[in-house]
Amino acid sequence: MTVERIKHDGVLIVGAGLAGLSAALAAAPRKALVLTGAPLSQGCSSAWAQGGMAAALSGEDAPELHAADTVAAGAGLVDPAMAAILAQEGPQAVRDLAALGAPFDRTADGDFATSLEAAHSRARVARVKGDQAGRAIMDAVIAATLSARHVKVRAGCRLRGLLRDAEGRVRGVLAEEDGQLIEFVAPAVILATGGVGGLYGVTTTPPELKGEGLALAALAGATIADPEFVQFHPTAIDIGRDPAPLATEALRGEGAKLIDGTGEAFMARYHPDAELAPRDVVARAIHAEREAGRGAFLDARAAVGAHFPDEFPAVFAACLSGGVDPRVHPIPVAPACHYHMGGIVTDADGATSLPGLYAAGECASTGVHGANRLASNSLLEAAVFGARAGCAAAAFEDPKTRPLRAAAAPDLPDAALAELRAAMSRDAGVVRDAAGLIRLISLINAMEAAYGPALPLVAARLVAQAALDRPASLGAHFRADGPPDAAPARTFLNLASPAASLAAE
Repeated sequence: MTVERIKHDGVLIVGAGLAGLSAALAAAPRKALVLTGAPLSQGCSSAWAQGGMAAALSGEDAPELHAADTVAAGAGLVDPAMAAILAQEGPQAVRDLAALGAPFDRTADGDFATSLEAAHSRARVARVKGDQAGRAIMDAVIAATLSARHVKVRAGCRLRGLLRDAEGRVRGVLAEEDGQLIEFVAPAVILATGGVGGLYGVTTTPPELKGEGLALAALAGATIADPEFVQFHPTAIDIGRDPAPLATEALRGEGAKLIDGTGEAFMARYHPDAELAPRDVVARAIHAEREAGRGAFLDARAAVGAHFPDEFPAVFAACLSGGVDPRVHPIPVAPACHYHMGGIVTDADGATSLPGLYAAGECASTGVHGANRLASNSLLEAAVFGARAGCAAAAFEDPKTRPLRAAAAPDLPDAALAELRAAMSRDAGVVRDAAGLIRLISLINAMEAAYGPALPLVAARLVAQAALDRPASLGAHFRADGPPDAAPARTFLNLASPAASLAAE
């Protein structure tokens, strides 16, 4: 196959979620080229986010309190300096999005209306019509992107490889467009490729997100941190859809209760904060109730009831599509892969360990999420650190070196991907043990022998091996066969290192 080469004198961004587009807008006046596989607003988790953006927006709150809650939720692994940046810059990030047209809910006085979510000490989550934040924010950012003269978006481009020079600097990407391979060469590349939800059989994220940017960065030798920490949202709506629609945590903030099949509320048996316990606790509680055969349901009849169509329209529509009217029936729920706390290690400006490569959003590991992301910090991180990466990459000096040819990563057949997704949910899911993780790694080994180092297999191996290598439970990583982690430390991996434990045998 012939390979076309396109030189771009500016910032090259892969991914068009909130992190990618925030980076593109912040790169001004430098040119920014955004490559995305799906049309704008599709194929990215940002547009699917329901809860909102956490920020200290009221007089009763402060960035220091937000940072402290972020650190507490992360089970000892959060970088306090990064959490402080997120919390300090968060309010302005929300105001900037509002200025672009994001229609955040307001009080009668015109202030941001904020709601309480789990593990927050203050009501600080800015929302849009209850559960419309992600879509509304992305609509505003997309409109700004399309009107920005310095940004060009090229949809239908699938990431297939990274281009590097002889010294290992990242010089661009290899992408596929309409069956044609194209080398995009640029001074700096920002990966904003999202998470790993598509590796799991039950996920609340677009299934296209299979950790491919993470895998390519790892194969190129970038340092990866904490891949074992996968957050499972407790309340995916269990109506047999793939991906599973989400019942936002804001419902529990409004007073919705988790009940079993007999109607008995059960969360108080698992945590003193009951429905507002940290997400990992709630996810394990629901998993336990379902495994015991008692079932799990979110009962919002008293808390929301007849107001569902107006206050939580996305949840209401999803429930009705599955034959459940949440005004009169409890919502069947199950934990689902929702967010990846691990990723490509970056500094405060999005720079990775590889010169010329930046990362932002869910594929990055800034250190703000630790072992358990605080609710509604994900959109905030995408906006804050996406903009920082865009500014830094725009200032990166072009090394003007010659990029070497790169081979496209092999594909994983659909049947094999389906088998991998089922195995990941079973063996690297809400509850894990050594036997299951060893079984999963054996499957990945067999698939890699059959199909080569397909990117979903590389990403799955990162998660599985790091989970096996951490025998103690911590945050969202729960080992049924291990004790709590008494001395938590971050996991750092580099596949280019001779000591790396993740290379396929």
